[in-house]
Amino acid sequence: MTDLVAEIKALKKEKNATILAHYYQEGEIQDLADFTGDSLKLARAATQVTTGTIVFCGVHFMAETAKMLNPEKKVLLPDMQAGCSLADSCPADKLARFQEMLRANGRKFQTVTYINSSAAVKALSDWIVTSGNAEEVVRRVPEEYEILFAPDRHLGQYLEEVTGRKMILWNGSCMVHEIFSVGDLLIQKKKMPDALTLAHPECPANIREHSDFVGGTEAMIKYVTGHAEPRDFLVATEANMLWQLQSKTPRHRYHPVPGITCACNKCPHMARNTLENLRDCLVNGTPEIMWAPEFEKAREVLQRSLLQ
Repeated sequence: MTDLVAEIKALKKEKNATILAHYYQEGEIQDLADFTGDSLKLARAATQVTTGTIVFCGVHFMAETAKMLNPEKKVLLPDMQAGCSLADSCPADKLARFQEMLRANGRKFQTVTYINSSAAVKALSDWIVTSGNAEEVVRRVPEEYEILFAPDRHLGQYLEEVTGRKMILWNGSCMVHEIFSVGDLLIQKKKMPDALTLAHPECPANIREHSDFVGGTEAMIKYVTGHAEPRDFLVATEANMLWQLQSKTPRHRYHPVPGITCACNKCPHMARNTLENLRDCLVNGTPEIMWAPEFEKAREVLQRSLLQ
């Protein structure tokens, strides 16, 4: 393992590459990265990269986003099969047909799309949001427009609660956040009555309603950092987030909320990125995200939504 890490560090210099890693990557990959973050932080970080190559340790839509914001750079993804259940739940052709149906019925709306979506879906959108800026963007949509929110219905429901804006919700969800066990969470809370529960807004309402704090991963870090005395935290998001929390604020103790089918929720798509295929993609310069026609329109929406 030590030799592999040393090899990746040497290759990064040799290939003039910058590694970006999402908080849901294994800790060993986050530890090697030049930038770690949530989708919003990494999108912004991608625009500041000075090397000719970006290696994105995350999932496909994230690497697409980095390419859209850096059309002149080579963007690599260690495993091209690292997808996203949320992105898969909203195919561009189905979204386009639904939008046409709404327009045919005289509905005046703007489409607000979660960043967990394909470039083709982003190109059909008026706004792109992450969990870090979704509330701010929703509040900016003029009242005379309805909001079509895609693809995550749970995040959409949460935004309805905090903004008071009723929305047309696409019926998508994240396979990781969908299956947290509310029964096991209540058992944990009973065993640790002083623990505080953190939930990602992609979680269903039955998890959010039993949580002390609901927010994206950057907001979670800020929240735990604000507690000076050591605490126990129950964390309802992808389990690798605990590595980042422990790294940033080690005085606390972090406990994963179990899923219905497993004791510790991990994203199988994020897990496709390993040290071995990170090394291989640096050696070979592949798999590479190639520019596609829909990137141009999607890029304009991304820049207006996330970078201004």
